[in-house]
Amino acid sequence: MTHHTPPEHFQGQSVFEHLKNARTKGALASAETHGVELPGHLFAGADSANETALAFLILWAIGVQMPIFIAFGLGWLIWKTGRSALLGYSRLERVHRLIEEERYEIEHHREQEREELREMYEVKGFSGKLLDEVVDVLMADDNRLLRVMLEEELGLSLEVIEHPLKQAFGAFLGTFICAAAATFAFYFFPTFGIPVVAALILIVTSHLTARFEKRKQITHVVWNLALAAFACAGAYFLTRLIV
Repeated sequence: MTHHTPPEHFQGQSVFEHLKNARTKGALASAETHGVELPGHLFAGADSANETALAFLILWAIGVQMPIFIAFGLGWLIWKTGRSALLGYSRLERVHRLIEEERYEIEHHREQEREELREMYEVKGFSGKLLDEVVDVLMADDNRLLRVMLEEELGLSLEVIEHPLKQAFGAFLGTFICAAAATFAFYFFPTFGIPVVAALILIVTSHLTARFEKRKQITHVVWNLALAAFACAGAYFLTRLIV
């Protein structure tokens, strides 16, 4: 392959270096705010449930009463839902910005885009006349070229990008179910209701997320329970020292 002197479009990089940096840029922009392996709305729900369980466990440890649980639960529900939506919209804006940047490059730097295509498809094993034909076909359709460059150059998977409101709904459900369960547990079993509910929620969510992501489930569950216990104990003993 004949390598051309890198143009301004490549900012002094070779085509290969440009593609490598573009893939890194795309990965950062498209990374799930709640995790990469697990779909955003599922992770939002599980993560919100875990955080809510821990928050109620700490409140129980420092000795707050029912009105505080209810007030905190409402404020926490609004915060977690809104925060999840904001993070989702922020990620969506990053992806849209990359799409518009790539569209601009296709419209104004066609020869450089052609070089990038050749580099990518040479790596895939294309060569000679077949490589020329593939590049010509892709260059002839801007919409198809845009999709190819987004997926091949930047590594974006447009099909898995979720709407922010879907992630927010997952966070809402996770927070609401956990907060309601913890509040009822405290009302009926004020001594040990919340620790039992919090432990169950941590075990179930940790187990399911680890199973979905094909990680060691026991290890994930144990670490989450240990961290929750450590955080709760720290809050408890600090309260006893300063009150």
